[in-house]
Amino acid sequence: MFSVLAEQQASVGSLLLTFLPLVAIFAFFYLLILRPQKKQEKKDQQMRDNLEVGDEVVTNGGIVGIVFSIKEDTVVIETGGDRSKIRVKKWAIAKNETEHDS
Repeated sequence: MFSVLAEQQASVGSLLLTFLPLVAIFAFFYLLILRPQKKQEKKDQQMRDNLEVGDEVVTNGGIVGIVFSIKEDTVVIETGGDRSKIRVKKWAIAKNETEHDS
């Protein structure tokens, strides 16, 4: 009876040792990849939500312009010397170059 109990404890211990590296890899990926990525996505979304008319922005495609108007999911930016206007999706705004005092 004692040997059966000892064998069960040994098999549980070896099972834990088998899955421990897998758990460590998952924790590594979460802490170094997934968590910072979610934090950056949240920061980018907050930046897009706080856009104001007159802000200088850069799109994912590299277009630099000034926010002319803001709608629910689109932004009209004014570019170039001829004051041409381009409508882009909010998710396409990569960076707000204007400093706001918050």
